Amino acid sequence: MDIRSSLDGLKSLLGTSAAAPAASPKSGATAGGSGIGSDSATFSSAASEVSQSAGDAGVRMDKVSSIQAALSAGTYSINPSAIASRLVDSMLASHA
Repeated sequence: MDIRSSLDGLKSLLGTSAAAPAASPKSGATAGGSGIGSDSATFSSAASEVSQSAGDAGVRMDKVSSIQAALSAGTYSINPSAIASRLVDSMLASHA
């Protein structure tokens, strides 16, 4: 999906100028909008710094390695209900 046309439409609706250049598609994106199998992620320099500063203190490298392997193989799955439940529990606990 090419979001540039949607952003241009939004800019025209809001009456803002289109002075900012449109972002070019990432190397994995295709012009036709079919990016199946070409997803990618990049981390900011801040994320890299946090990762480096964390070091190995408290990091279970065996768990990290197994998750990385599952992500690479495309077999990593999550339980959305469990994640949502823990997020809600965490938010409720922080406000109590």
